[in-house]
Amino acid sequence: MLIFFWLYFLTAVAGLSPGLAGLILFADKIGHAISTLVVGILSDRTRSRWGRRYPWIVLGAAPFSLCFFLLWLVPFENQWALFWYYLTIIFAFKFAYNAVTLPYTALPPQITHSYNERTQLNTFRFTFSIGGKIASLIVAQQILQRIDDPATSHLMLGGICGIVAMVPILLCVAGTYKRVLPNERAQAKDDFSCDARPLRQQIAIALKCRPFQSVVGIYLCSWSAVQLTSAMTPFFVVNWMGLSDADFPKAALAIQGTAIACLSLWGHLSKTIGKGSAYLMGVSLWLVAQVGLLLVQPGQVLLMYALYMLAGVGVSTAYLIPWSMLPDVVDANELKTGQRQEGTFYSLMIFLQKMGLAIALWLMGQIIELSGYVQGVPDIQPDSALLAIRLLTGLLPAIALIIGMNLVSSYPITAEIHAEILHKLNAKKASASSAKG
Repeated sequence: MLIFFWLYFLTAVAGLSPGLAGLILFADKIGHAISTLVVGILSDRTRSRWGRRYPWIVLGAAPFSLCFFLLWLVPFENQWALFWYYLTIIFAFKFAYNAVTLPYTALPPQITHSYNERTQLNTFRFTFSIGGKIASLIVAQQILQRIDDPATSHLMLGGICGIVAMVPILLCVAGTYKRVLPNERAQAKDDFSCDARPLRQQIAIALKCRPFQSVVGIYLCSWSAVQLTSAMTPFFVVNWMGLSDADFPKAALAIQGTAIACLSLWGHLSKTIGKGSAYLMGVSLWLVAQVGLLLVQPGQVLLMYALYMLAGVGVSTAYLIPWSMLPDVVDANELKTGQRQEGTFYSLMIFLQKMGLAIALWLMGQIIELSGYVQGVPDIQPDSALLAIRLLTGLLPAIALIIGMNLVSSYPITAEIHAEILHKLNAKKASASSAKG
């Protein structure tokens, strides 16, 4: 909801200038990045009868829900009062968000060590993740069609989604703890499962890991393209294509619906041709869609929806492939260093992604404002603003995708190499156990 609606909400509904809205998004990503790093490393060091991850997930659920609702209020009319209100709430929300989602994303390596099972596991994970996005977009479309007042419709949307979001968080804990906690307790018996080194040293070791560098680059480029395209969708649909506010959830549904339909396909292909090759195939189709969005003209509505669907084919690889690669990186690093650092790697990946997105989204807000964009008047925009919307929708995401495709060639962990890594890890653990015995 934040990706597709919040920038538009801040400018068109709350009445913030695009410059201030872009500054909020910039500060949000910086704050999100910092809190990601803090939560990830602290969760690695958490010790409780419920393990390292679950206390964070359970305690963060209620603040997560409440803060999300508060993001959709318009409590003031003054620009700077609104600015500080939204900045405060988004910081609180993102800390709660990280407390829930970062330990959650670090669970897969503790659920299975299999190279292909991790891809399958992430296929299930992102099927439900994208399914939730689709459900929220359907709800958004229905609410926006039925309630004419934008402030009321967005507030209702935030309330419904915030309340519903708590349920799967708690279901996740109930459904996984019997598998995760025994594995975590077994790992805790190994000398190299608990990292007591200084924080700076942990981060330095992770950043020097070459497979990790490749995965971060791929992920950063992929999600820059996703975020730019998503954030610009309402501007593109309403301002460039001349459609109504109720139409841009349909464009978002075209992306997400196709993405969820293609997850199983990419999961299968990653097993047969490899994760890197599957990524290249999907992103190539996505690149065609981005160029098409740059060139599509008002009136070509069916073509626009077709291009968004084609983009969704590639977007599903952005969800699936980098997150399927990262658990393998954790194993490779454990073999090299003797330490298991899921939280550090996952938090660093998101930290670096958010820092990059912070700059990209801040620049996006500045470009929109400098282009002469007129707030609250979707039918009357200068040619410079329309050109900026098209470039931000089509060209810049395409450039990010091309960079990401070049980075895939440097990712070294194939299925065969990962099997060798696991064999050496098991031998190392067996040797350590024998020495203790």
